[in-house]
Amino acid sequence: MTWVLVKELLIVTILGSVIFRLGEPIALRFSTAGDFRRRRNVWLVLTIAAFVSQSFWLYCAVAIPLMFWAGKKDTSPLALFLLLLHVAPPALVSIPILGAHGLFELDNYRLLSLFVLVPAAMRVRIDPEFRKTRSIDMMDVLLVGWGVLHVAIFVPPDLPNHVILVDSATNMLRRGFLFAIDAWVVYYVASRSISNRRKLLDALSAFCLAVAIMAAIAVFEYGRHWLLYADVATIWTGDAGASFYLMRGDALRAQVSAGHPLALGYLFAIAFGFWLVLKDQIASRKVRAAVGMLLWGGLLAAYSRGPWIGALAIYFVYIAMGPKKLGRILKSIAVMAAAFGILLATPIGNRVISVLPFVGGTVDSGSVIYRESLTSRTLEIIEQNPWFGDQLAYQKMDDLRQGQGIIDLVNTYAEIGLFYGIVGLTCFGLFSLFACLRVYVSAASNIKADPDLSRAGFNVFACLLGTLLMLLSCSFIFGYAEIFYVLAGFANAYGRFASRQSRVAGSASLMRASAR
Repeated sequence: MTWVLVKELLIVTILGSVIFRLGEPIALRFSTAGDFRRRRNVWLVLTIAAFVSQSFWLYCAVAIPLMFWAGKKDTSPLALFLLLLHVAPPALVSIPILGAHGLFELDNYRLLSLFVLVPAAMRVRIDPEFRKTRSIDMMDVLLVGWGVLHVAIFVPPDLPNHVILVDSATNMLRRGFLFAIDAWVVYYVASRSISNRRKLLDALSAFCLAVAIMAAIAVFEYGRHWLLYADVATIWTGDAGASFYLMRGDALRAQVSAGHPLALGYLFAIAFGFWLVLKDQIASRKVRAAVGMLLWGGLLAAYSRGPWIGALAIYFVYIAMGPKKLGRILKSIAVMAAAFGILLATPIGNRVISVLPFVGGTVDSGSVIYRESLTSRTLEIIEQNPWFGDQLAYQKMDDLRQGQGIIDLVNTYAEIGLFYGIVGLTCFGLFSLFACLRVYVSAASNIKADPDLSRAGFNVFACLLGTLLMLLSCSFIFGYAEIFYVLAGFANAYGRFASRQSRVAGSASLMRASAR
């Protein structure tokens, strides 16, 4: 272990410990003391293991039994999953197997899915507490349909020298297994184990706590021009590109353990969205403001335009769902205008303006032109292969390779349309639409009977819409995919328990009317 890794570990653990200490009173409003202490201790142990381990497999030797034990003890395994989601960078390492390139690739996401969520899903299937959540509904069917299409259609990886791999039955089984642990298990546990508002808020607060730690680290990375997790990813993968410093102008874009600044910005945008409903339980205005400022500090440090817009969209959609919406919107616009004016008086303000093309910014304007070229070419290819896409589309876009040697498809919908066609877009779009409708309708039905429950539902709705907006400017990778399926699961879960709450409230109202 080098001295540089030691310093990086010290900085990360000190910042993490400080945020855990300051955030404990907030977290204990939503989780039990036992769950909080266990989650904190596991986070610290896994952080130390990530930096100390000189290989991913040594990390696994510590992480697997610890994740399994903590998941079994936790009253909400999904909250534990969200807290630990980025305790280590998502560096993919292939499982070696004799006579083949590898069984499949593992990263921290898949470790958590296999050893926290899969056992939780098995408990949901047998525990009487979750008996009412086992029924299959339309969202489940649509996700399975998207999974079947994903398994049936083989998209060859974009390998150097235009090598095109051939599909096989083994590859299909591998794709099915990976879709199950990457998407289905995440969605299933979120949709079935979250059985009431308390568990929902516990999960939201656990995610916010983890991202608050990432925000403190992001501000440090941006200010000191130093990526703290890059060396860990490089050591685990043996890829020097894993420690690549992404710049925007002369400023470093923080990425912490998210894998990319865009993915990091997305996590901050969603955490800010969750905080909008959690802060209602916090009496201190200073605490509410401090957490919001910390998350926006992280957003600015990630230096990603899409998540900035996404965070604002989530905010305005959420406040538009509540009472006195016009007054709250006008007040919010005035506060934001004042904050933006103060920001402009700082060096950071000039950097923000410099990357916004619609106000004359010119820094990194080449990425905007590149995305326009990608969109044009993508539409051409989709028109030629409309129904099931063109799995060899990369071969037709070779002139759009960047300096890193990749074709950077930075629009999830374009990527789905390109490789899976209209059928793929329909499956993904209908699943997303049903998630939004389910949570919105259920939240709207509880506005009068239970305003607090209603606000929680509108918060999930706003974060879902914000995610769907941000997917216009990013690929479906890293935290984008994981949190999307969590949010979809929240929407399904909320629809289930809020509908029961609405029926109970309706029955009570009828009984009171009959008594009179």
